[in-house]
Amino acid sequence: MKKISVVIPCYNEEKNINNLYLELDEVSKEMKKVTFEIIFVDDGSYDDSLKIIKKLAKKDKRVRFISFSRNFGKEAGMYAGLKYSTGDYVTIMDCDLQDPPELINDMYISLENSECDAVALYSPIHKDYGLFRNFFTKCFYRLYELVTSSKYVPGERDCRLMKRRMVNAILELHETNRYTKGIFSYVGFNVYWMKYDIPNRYDGRSKFSLFKLFKYAINGIVAFSTTPLVISAFIGLIFCFISFIAILFIIFKTLILGDPTSGWPSLACIIIFMGGIQLFFLGIFGLYLSKMYSEIKRRPMYIINETEKDL
Repeated sequence: MKKISVVIPCYNEEKNINNLYLELDEVSKEMKKVTFEIIFVDDGSYDDSLKIIKKLAKKDKRVRFISFSRNFGKEAGMYAGLKYSTGDYVTIMDCDLQDPPELINDMYISLENSECDAVALYSPIHKDYGLFRNFFTKCFYRLYELVTSSKYVPGERDCRLMKRRMVNAILELHETNRYTKGIFSYVGFNVYWMKYDIPNRYDGRSKFSLFKLFKYAINGIVAFSTTPLVISAFIGLIFCFISFIAILFIIFKTLILGDPTSGWPSLACIIIFMGGIQLFFLGIFGLYLSKMYSEIKRRPMYIINETEKDL
């Protein structure tokens, strides 16, 4: 009998865990041809999330968990859950019930009746996002698709049911600075996209602030593209060419027309402008250098505090 592993990263989700478990339990009863394992990854929660997970693990042997020593982020949680999973099929789900557990059956049927390696969910409209966040999210993904040459489906979610060979391919990528949507695209495989409407969160609010989303977006571009470096070099060449033309123009005015250059305000503006351009691109170089620095140190993506084996 085949097994489905459900990986659930959690960070302060004490009010959602039981409800998610109950829905997964109902789904498992309906899907009698497969067995389930439910893997909660507690990402350093400071509420009662871990206590609730431990109670579920004692009550139900299908429930397994990993508890981090501190908060390492959702990317680390997803990687740890995939690595800890043992199923023939693996899915990643958010704990807020915006990835409906009842869709697992539909994804499984689609996967079994096709030659695809994964069935992924997407929803073009996110009800929790305001106009401002929706607009900038669309702008980012268009930019991301442009500079990385990666395929992106508008509204794609991390939730997808994958065959073991795709999971193993993802686990082969050991980088510390992870951007899972980019990794899904990088490893390839045949993916069937299933459209659905995102329900409202059962409780709480998103843990991603606009600032965290901005950092996450920058990390996604830097992790999968060197285009910003090429752009900076190209713009540098353009400014060199412009400055050469300007020098020739000044020489022409001075020697031929007898009109010496004067005026410091225009010169100051040019210096400030060029200084800003240089600092901007130095910042881009710094981003790539910082990512290299963190990768070279080879620190672990996460540190496990305890698992269900310690109960």
